[in-house]
Amino acid sequence: MFWQTTRFRLDLSQPLVMGIVNVTPDSFSDGGQHASTREALTHCEQLLKEGAHILDIGGESTRPGAAAVTLEDELARVLPVVREAVRLNVPISIDTYKAGVMQAVLDAGVDIINDVWALRQAGAQQAVAAHTSCGVCLMHMHGEPQTMQTLTMQGSSIRPVVEFLNEHTQALQALGVSQNRIAIDPGVGFGKTVAQNFELLVHQDQLLGLGYPLLVGWSRKSSIGAVSGCEAGERMVPSVAAAVLAIERGARLVRVHDVAPTVQAIKVWQAARV
Repeated sequence: MFWQTTRFRLDLSQPLVMGIVNVTPDSFSDGGQHASTREALTHCEQLLKEGAHILDIGGESTRPGAAAVTLEDELARVLPVVREAVRLNVPISIDTYKAGVMQAVLDAGVDIINDVWALRQAGAQQAVAAHTSCGVCLMHMHGEPQTMQTLTMQGSSIRPVVEFLNEHTQALQALGVSQNRIAIDPGVGFGKTVAQNFELLVHQDQLLGLGYPLLVGWSRKSSIGAVSGCEAGERMVPSVAAAVLAIERGARLVRVHDVAPTVQAIKVWQAARV
């Protein structure tokens, strides 16, 4: 399996690590730590030294209850970072749902659009479909960031998530986007209870049945804290455990804050498979 992106055809025969670069003042775990362009680029370089295969840059927090950011503010945060990051010769992903941001960063050479709204916002599908080769990740989210953890899903999470992702991947292909450009994300923590999040992990094979590369983001999520008893800044070990479990169950990409320990744990997992 491979994932076609703007500049890179990513080989997914082995799992890839996507390092998180939050250019935000209010992300739930590391808000404000890399808010300036220089700080963000230094963080990019550090994550690459630690073994990240992809960098995922975001200019708006999607933590529960987060306030929306204007198009102008998001562009001011991410574009200076993007223009420098694309020179690092690694795949660059942008975590955004705004069509205006998508168009600007794609024009700047970005490789992947990573959208928590699965291209449901105005103009987003068209921005991706108009591009000849960019990769895109469609994520399931129940509700919206402002209310998703107060109005969570009801019942089992598996069937609704599978049906949602199937519907939106098919709609994107109908616009001419080839299947090999699309990845999917079940949206751990986005409008789901602790039990529903772990249900998605247990039954991850049903997501794989859709036929797309699976990207998962367990890193430092509240569900990790709920079962481990760890505060957000102390969740590295359980986050790495969740990432390896997801990989063991077929995920091809893991989105993480703690790149070095995740890469090290994957090497141990790989050695055990020889």
